[in-house]
Amino acid sequence: MASQYDPPQSPAAQVLVASNRGPVTYSLGDDGELTAKRGGGGLVSGLSAIGPDADALWVCSALGEGDREAVRRGIAGAGPQAPQNKGGGGRRAGEPGVRMLDIDADTHAAAYNGISNSVLWFVHHLLYQTPLEPVFDAEFRRQWAAYETYNRAFADALASAAAPGATVLVQDYHLCLVPGMLRALRPDLRIGHFSHTPWAPVDYFRLLPDDIAEQLLRGILGADRVAFLTRRWADAFTACALKILGEEALDGKRIGVHGLGADADFLRERAHRPDVEERLTALREQVGGSGRRTIVRVDRTELSKNIVRGLLAYEHLLDTRPEWRERVVHIAFAYPSRQDLAVYRDYTEAVRRIADDINSSHGTPTWTPVVLHVKDDFARSLAAYRLADVALVNPIRDGMNLVAKEIPVVSDEGCALVLSREAGAYEELGDDAIVVNPYDVTGTADALHEALTMEREERAERTKRLAAAATALPPQQWFLEQLEALRD
Repeated sequence: MASQYDPPQSPAAQVLVASNRGPVTYSLGDDGELTAKRGGGGLVSGLSAIGPDADALWVCSALGEGDREAVRRGIAGAGPQAPQNKGGGGRRAGEPGVRMLDIDADTHAAAYNGISNSVLWFVHHLLYQTPLEPVFDAEFRRQWAAYETYNRAFADALASAAAPGATVLVQDYHLCLVPGMLRALRPDLRIGHFSHTPWAPVDYFRLLPDDIAEQLLRGILGADRVAFLTRRWADAFTACALKILGEEALDGKRIGVHGLGADADFLRERAHRPDVEERLTALREQVGGSGRRTIVRVDRTELSKNIVRGLLAYEHLLDTRPEWRERVVHIAFAYPSRQDLAVYRDYTEAVRRIADDINSSHGTPTWTPVVLHVKDDFARSLAAYRLADVALVNPIRDGMNLVAKEIPVVSDEGCALVLSREAGAYEELGDDAIVVNPYDVTGTADALHEALTMEREERAERTKRLAAAATALPPQQWFLEQLEALRD
């Protein structure tokens, strides 16, 4: 198909990243002032590796009223209308290197909540209760049309801003259609797509309507190179493409694996700042008791994280091994996620209820078995990492799970890792973890007991090996490897 866009002459970006969430968010004060907050994570760290003079652009979506106001004021780049100036697009003054798209709020909600988080996330994490769901009806088709519109806005913005032969890295399940759309607009570009989630096995992926499954695969395969966090997810994608599209769909396509690791230097420095020390002191007071052991988990209240079964396993440990009563505390951080979806609100309440039940049935005046925090606090999370004797990471299914990699890096005394075999991190950390079936509550309780009774020397040696594996591909190297592989 012929290109709709002539590559812009100037200014134009040589490296472009596209993701739903960008590197900065804005909040709007009562006085009308906008406050910017820089984000973290692998992408932000990774993009910094190419240096300030690399002429890079990050295309993202406005996610709230503060973001939308920043776009309206010209602070956060051009809105989706700008790419219609075919051949003339570029960056506006404002936040350097960022173009935030002010996509219609209803369209964004339908694409993000209706499709990305309620369909694609559920498919890839195997979360459906299949006797009742999914139901792909007329409302689904309406939301799917919004998902197409949302992806089209990104493709147009990228096409208008990319220099001739530029490299474009499209991120995740929110933007599965972008590579194919962008390929049609700008065949000169080098395009990659990276999935941060698992990929569903063929039979589960085919829960989707046939035309939608095919459209998703062809959209991603518009990229020159498709990459995943583990070989398991890459192989699952390949199997789906072969089964649904046939071998010819993969002709000339490259499938890659880049296992994002923890940023050891940042974590170790950040974990010893005064605010973390302050929270560490507070947590020690909450744990109480000389010599009490700690089981730590840090998660969003995301359905796939399996927090409920983790609490039930801890309860079973206390029920069946009374020697641990008053000798161990479960520090559980469950930060609310996607609370605009009823199923997530219900799940968050279930976590609270079970934690309260454990404390009511087992607690004493001097011992609170579960210390639950639901307010997001990064410094407190790092304090818990340092305090961990045991790290519990038991997701139903997870693309990677960086918590499993971060705790061994930060833990002061070394920690035993209880790890689900369904986490992507299992491929790298499984040899030195205590591995569990995430659905097996009694098995997880046994694993917690094994972790709590592990000899100090063995725990220290395992922690050393876990930390080495966890930091093998830090964020900047992870990003650069993808960039180099796409340019080869």
